[in-house]
Amino acid sequence: MREVVDGVFELSLGFVNVHLVVTDDGVVLVDTGLPRNAKRIDRALREMKKTIGDVRVVLLTHHHLDHVGNVADIRRRSGARVIAHAADAPVITGAITGEPPKGLAKFAVRLIGTPEPTKLDQLITGDESSPVPGFTALHTPGHTRGHVSYLLERDGGILFVGDTAGRGRDGKVTLGPTQVSADPAEQARSIAKLATFDFEHAVFGHGKAVTGRAVDSFREYAGNAPGGDASDGDASDGDASDGDASDGDASDGDAEGRS
Repeated sequence: MREVVDGVFELSLGFVNVHLVVTDDGVVLVDTGLPRNAKRIDRALREMKKTIGDVRVVLLTHHHLDHVGNVADIRRRSGARVIAHAADAPVITGAITGEPPKGLAKFAVRLIGTPEPTKLDQLITGDESSPVPGFTALHTPGHTRGHVSYLLERDGGILFVGDTAGRGRDGKVTLGPTQVSADPAEQARSIAKLATFDFEHAVFGHGKAVTGRAVDSFREYAGNAPGGDASDGDASDGDASDGDASDGDASDGDAEGRS
């Protein structure tokens, strides 16, 4: 585990990263990693001189198993609120089954296991809403329909990218894992959208963080994309509404409160 910036820790669980953020109200987890890794998250909390009971909120970027693998266990033991986008909620809650894995991913699932479904406590339904004080939720569809990146107001801005983007071997920002993306073209547009914001640091679901003018790497990608010019983007076109998970029905995922 490494501290990317003050109070923001990155824990690698195999090929995927989990991020732990210390706030005045407790710890916020961004994603929960691969199934069967809850004990490693517990150990990371102890290194931070925290316990599972200090986890107040889990922010999910999307429904893929390497990001929601331990969320049910963490919610159950910590009492934390779990927040995700309404479009990905049905898979997370088990109301529907996600797209079956293909190729090598199919064999990986057999080894890794599948996540336990969990109820959600709050649904993100609008863009640029604030599900947790200090965090702005940015709807970044493409990798999944309900993919969300989160921008934290700290140290010049810290972007929790999720799988919308990643870092190539040359260190430049590139598309996140496209083998399992719902719509890579929309994913590329979401990177261009992120480039219209301002942030110093970026952390990813996969790969190393970018620290110091991270947004420049996103703007470089957006400017090189077909028809892309990040400077012309308007990042304020969404509304700011959040859904209360207790209002959802089964068609939108099981969004009832904690039982």
